[in-house]
Amino acid sequence: MSLSKIEEKLTVLRALLKWLLLAILVGILAGTASAFFLFSLEWATAQRLANPWLLAGLPLAGAMVGWVYWRFGKQVEAGNNLLIEEINEPQKIIPLRMAPLVLGGTVVSHLFGASVGREGTAVQMGAALADQLTRLFRLKNGDRRVLLMAGMSAGFASVFGTPLAGAIFGFEVLVIGRMRVDAIWPCLVAAVVADQVGLLWGVQHTHYLIGGIPAISLWVLAAVLLAGAIFGVVARCFANATHLLAGGMKKLIHYPPLRPFVGGLVIALAAWFLGAERYLGLGIPMIVESFQHPMAQYDFAAKFAFTVASLGSGFKGGEVTPLFYIGATLGNVLAPVLNLNFAFLAGLGFVAVFAGAANTPIASTLMAMEMFGAEIGIYAALACVVSYLFSGHTGIYRSQCIVHGKYRAAPEGIKLSEIAAYRALKK
Repeated sequence: MSLSKIEEKLTVLRALLKWLLLAILVGILAGTASAFFLFSLEWATAQRLANPWLLAGLPLAGAMVGWVYWRFGKQVEAGNNLLIEEINEPQKIIPLRMAPLVLGGTVVSHLFGASVGREGTAVQMGAALADQLTRLFRLKNGDRRVLLMAGMSAGFASVFGTPLAGAIFGFEVLVIGRMRVDAIWPCLVAAVVADQVGLLWGVQHTHYLIGGIPAISLWVLAAVLLAGAIFGVVARCFANATHLLAGGMKKLIHYPPLRPFVGGLVIALAAWFLGAERYLGLGIPMIVESFQHPMAQYDFAAKFAFTVASLGSGFKGGEVTPLFYIGATLGNVLAPVLNLNFAFLAGLGFVAVFAGAANTPIASTLMAMEMFGAEIGIYAALACVVSYLFSGHTGIYRSQCIVHGKYRAAPEGIKLSEIAAYRALKK
């Protein structure tokens, strides 16, 4: 063997070992943080269900979270969008305060009944903790990008118990049309370690039963494609509605803490007078029910409205679990129309609405296979890809950049937040 080949193999080995050690550290930090967060979330949800009167405090809770972020968290308020920006264009290390701020804000939001998720919190904690290693090990921007991706993967994997989906999510979510596959090794290691660390701490993830997977036929394939298109349109509407409300609130209400106060007041009154408490919080029991029996036709729309109101007014947490809820209940409703098993289509909706809203069809397909079994893979891939295409150039993460448009040309590197202005200039 020549000297150059030996040197090449040693270089590869050093890189593998380097990222193995760094990714293990990231996985331990993120997995431990996610475990603490999930236990805190369980406590908050149990308290809210045991004490319905807590809903009356939602406006004040929102104002408190808004004030804390306005006073101490302006640098990290952008959340997942800040992480995407720092990976695409590194500027400065994520302040460590992001982790406790988003943790506290999410737990308070759930304690008093906001309809928000949990992935945003876990991803932000994982990335913020990972980025502290940048200074410790004096990493350059290239390595820092990979470290942040590993932190995002670890947070996502540990909060849902899906290490493969988490590993891909960390680099698929950054850019539409291209993936940073150079980060796959650290993202995979961090995701697996974080998931295992969470399990060691005693985390238990919800299991969903699909039942029988239908045999491939022309009708089943056509029905899945049609359902995927509907899931994509709903994902697009969700992202647009959330951004529209958030933008409108900022224009109408200039004092940031007042926005979640007003939003919390509207949500609390609507839930109280309409008897709609089941649309608050994560809604996992309702997601489980969507796999067990037919649901009300309006469940997905109600969860849609409460979640848009919560996120658009400034409550913290995330979008993904509410998107699971919306997708699963929508799939449940579409099932008899498309002559499919409701649990099967609920499972596809569960991942496909998320795929369209987050622009992550590959991670979403892997999530379906990890949660529901490998047999659903073909159908999940079809539903997720079609949803991704029908959601258009929009999404819940406005800092995502477009390298290759989904179905029409767009300036390379343009952010989703800049698409509307670009189209207006072209007219």
